[in-house]
Amino acid sequence: MTTDGGPARLRVRWLAAGMAAVVVAAVAGLALGAVQLDPLGVLAELLNLIPGVHLHSGLNEREAAIVTELRLPRVTLGLLVGATLALAGGCYQGVFRNPLADPYLLGVAAGAGLGATIAIALRGTAFGFAVPAAAFVGALLAVGMAYVLGGVYRTPATLILAGVAVASFLTAIQTVVQQRNADTLREVYSWILGQLATGGWRDVLIVLPYTVIAGALILVRGRVLDVLAVGDEEAASLGVNPKVTRYTLVVAASLATAAAVAVSGLIAFVGIIVPHTIRLLAGASYRVILPLSALFGGAFLAVADLIARTALAPAELPIGVITAFFGAPFFFLVLRTSRMTS
Repeated sequence: MTTDGGPARLRVRWLAAGMAAVVVAAVAGLALGAVQLDPLGVLAELLNLIPGVHLHSGLNEREAAIVTELRLPRVTLGLLVGATLALAGGCYQGVFRNPLADPYLLGVAAGAGLGATIAIALRGTAFGFAVPAAAFVGALLAVGMAYVLGGVYRTPATLILAGVAVASFLTAIQTVVQQRNADTLREVYSWILGQLATGGWRDVLIVLPYTVIAGALILVRGRVLDVLAVGDEEAASLGVNPKVTRYTLVVAASLATAAAVAVSGLIAFVGIIVPHTIRLLAGASYRVILPLSALFGGAFLAVADLIARTALAPAELPIGVITAFFGAPFFFLVLRTSRMTS
């Protein structure tokens, strides 16, 4: 592993595995459901979307419409949201040097929940506005409040404490709004538990620019996160400004998380499960953790969504229930391991 070729071969193998996981999860999500379709036919139908490619998929017109018009936007959204949450989680863990850090650290979830609750409560009135837009504004407001309360220095410790305070405050306001609009409780809780039921490509287009821009910014800073892991003084001696780097990365991760939460609701644990698993299996370098987190995070959430809509078919479980089912035990194991090694 100390040779130049060792890490490179390992990285290529894991990247290939990550891309294979994305393909398998996508095809499974498109083929399985209330209507079972041939996976090879689904794959051929996907390839037919490429200009110049014309394959016989064996699917009839109705089945092809199910793939391209109903399931493909939902699967694509799941891949994007999962990749965003996992990438942001890996970024937060590197910035705060804490394996338990996740995208909701700075009150993003609480802010998005408050914004969505207000939008749902006001729907149908002159002041009503779209739930995704309200959730996005609420998430950004929460991050801004955390930064203001975090003080001038904005160290990892003060940011975390500020995020906890902001989350508690906004959750309290959300509870008041819910109690005053009891008729919307069911819809609010449905959103809070997470969902990927999309009206088409609109939600995909909402989150895509943030995922691409923030993802690119985070991925190119993988080497810098490796430098920060050795300590701020050492990083400064190598020409890295720790405060500016942390500020830039946290803002990028928070923007991406806000966009993902706005279209999917509150889906917990993805930002903890995926990056930490990658760290255990593929190594501690963020040049490896970050890209693999994006790939496996997308695959993980696509599979979780498949389980959510098929486990109790024709009923559909909230996807947050599925991620919590896997995430809560995993969180406990990570916490126990961290205590044993500390």
